[in-house]
Amino acid sequence: MRVDHEERRLQITEAVVRIAASRGLQAASMREVAAEAGVSLRLVQYYFHTKQELLAAVLAYLGEQLGRRVAREVAALGEPATPRTFLYGALTALLPTDEESRRIVLAYTAHFALTLTEPDQAAAGLSYANALRDVVTEQFSQAKVSGDPHARAAVALALVSGLQLSVLAGQYTGGEAVTLLTGHLDEVFR
Repeated sequence: MRVDHEERRLQITEAVVRIAASRGLQAASMREVAAEAGVSLRLVQYYFHTKQELLAAVLAYLGEQLGRRVAREVAALGEPATPRTFLYGALTALLPTDEESRRIVLAYTAHFALTLTEPDQAAAGLSYANALRDVVTEQFSQAKVSGDPHARAAVALALVSGLQLSVLAGQYTGGEAVTLLTGHLDEVFR
């Protein structure tokens, strides 16, 4: 039987995401990951020599998952996407409104929290956040809305981050978070 190495790496990576989303990243020891993935510890170590290597793969996976969600949401709004529709689709895709997005946001939040206490993880953790900030800034710049596009992007992303945590904590539903974000975008694009 031939082993698909990419499929095996994905199996292990998704196990970390499940652990991070249900018990937090601190519970994701190599042994726990192996048990969650249904493979041996040795196999996890074969594909990921260190926990840092495993966490880097998980972050890349989460970035891909979020990227796919954003692309799907923006495409669903029709072509061509205006800066307003792009921002709506992209930013609402980042909110935990269903089980898939809840799992992704929980795991990403756990990884981001790790960057606050593990300096060697900070650069990788911020790379996706910085790329998102640059895309959102560019959309505000193209829209030519009043105010500084960098400040507009910072506020929009801070709102999304706050809404993510509020939904995860049960303060708002996903639908309520979308309504609040939509209201903010409506004000900006008046």
